[in-house]
Amino acid sequence: MTEAENLISIIVPVYNAGRYIKETMDSVRRQTWPEWELLLIEDGSSDGSAEMIEDYIQQTQDSRIRLIRQPSNKGAAEARNRGVREARGRFIAYLDADDLWRPEKLEHEFLFMKAKNVAFAFTGYEFADEQGRGTGKVVRVPPYLSYKQALKNTTIFTTTVMFDTEKISKEALMMPAVKSEDTALWWRILRKGCTAWGLDENLALYRRAGKSLSSNKAEAVRRIWNLYRRCEGMGVVSSLWHCLFWAVRAVKRRI
Repeated sequence: MTEAENLISIIVPVYNAGRYIKETMDSVRRQTWPEWELLLIEDGSSDGSAEMIEDYIQQTQDSRIRLIRQPSNKGAAEARNRGVREARGRFIAYLDADDLWRPEKLEHEFLFMKAKNVAFAFTGYEFADEQGRGTGKVVRVPPYLSYKQALKNTTIFTTTVMFDTEKISKEALMMPAVKSEDTALWWRILRKGCTAWGLDENLALYRRAGKSLSSNKAEAVRRIWNLYRRCEGMGVVSSLWHCLFWAVRAVKRRI
């Protein structure tokens, strides 16, 4: 295989993430799978995130890390889309700027995708506190999710996802400019007949601190409701039905 065939492009949108970004980069550099590139899409931060990343690259001399600056703040969806367009690898993996990976994350997921010959994979993960320490609350994932199953089960966590761009084109990976753009993308891909395959291993740490949009329950309900109604075109009754399942599973993940 060529280098690009084994290369995993890791896309990280960075916006005022200076408090956590070094730990996130460290977790990537600890990966047991060595063939990766880290694309840090700096999205108009005001906290010196870009300078911290530049210093880190200078100190580590790791040529696999690239800082890409957006001309202005455009949001996470466009930052990820910029990363996809700039990616050199066949495989695309997403990582949020304040989350962490277990050292074997890339290797296990890559080999899982190769063994299954699949286009779309996701893994289990663990909730973490503000210091990035696991809380012991691990989210288990099903062996696979179809479109209809995913509408009622938003277990797919962005920081655990990996795509094969030989099976799903880069154009198909462009995230829409809506709230919960990641979930909207998963549904759009699954709606076209793809299946998301779950690797039930705890391979990532989801740092909940500071994620106000995700942690605000009322806002979370509004976002999922808008996805059902506007992105998926569901009626009120169908949206309520699916929203009920989503809420039950969301609560179970956190208790």
